[in-house]
Amino acid sequence: MTATLDSHVHLWDRSADPQPWIDPATMPALDRDFGPGDLERMLDATGMDAAVVVQSSNSAGETRRLLAHPAPRIAGVVGWIDLTADPARQLDELEAGASRPLVSVRHLVHLDPDPGWLARTAVQAGIGHLGSRGLAFDLVLRWWQLPLATSLAGARADVRFVVDHLGGIADADDTEAWAGNLRDLSRLPNTWAKLSGLAGLAHRDPDGLRRAVDVALETFGPYRLMYGSDWPLAELGVGAAAWRATAGTLIAELSPAERTAILSATASVAYRLGR
Repeated sequence: MTATLDSHVHLWDRSADPQPWIDPATMPALDRDFGPGDLERMLDATGMDAAVVVQSSNSAGETRRLLAHPAPRIAGVVGWIDLTADPARQLDELEAGASRPLVSVRHLVHLDPDPGWLARTAVQAGIGHLGSRGLAFDLVLRWWQLPLATSLAGARADVRFVVDHLGGIADADDTEAWAGNLRDLSRLPNTWAKLSGLAGLAHRDPDGLRRAVDVALETFGPYRLMYGSDWPLAELGVGAAAWRATAGTLIAELSPAERTAILSATASVAYRLGR
């Protein structure tokens, strides 16, 4: 049986990696540390075998700690480097101390003070270096930044791009424009997308969630879509277990091979796991 894979989780110890974005008043479910035992329980509750852990801050220190994390069911790490400052040296240093694979790099584009960060010449050159190392680049952005991602992915056919959270649909105030932007991006064969970051949408707009997943299936198709819980942030919505059940319902009419792709194979291909 193919192992199932949650393509998007987070872990943090705030004594080492503070998370200043967590508001204890409005995010009490996140106002603590999340470690190996928590990940084990979540994966068991959702029926997933392993997970890809994703950075939550633009910090090389956090990435080093994730690459050496003791949680046994981490299949790979999406980390961070300064793409504008000698990426080769940084990647060599990270991989030298890693006990698990670095599979992709991510920058918090949606929070960067420069909304055009992806268009910077130095950034694009750094992303190009990822392709020569066999690494992907995860795109976490606002829905209106999707055209920037399309331009970048079109210019860097040698790099695999993974769009987190369906390109920001949960915060989109123009879903038609979002759908058009996602469709444009999906035409590029070096792009994949995650059914992640949707637990909040499942909580407040189930019909909107169904439409969003239909668009994702229409544009990327099941062989370029992957399941992700976005745990523990999923606890701000319906919760990781409920989101996994909802995702299962949303893809229930697909063939067994297509469901396997979303729950396992797509992430393995996009992140080159097991190579």
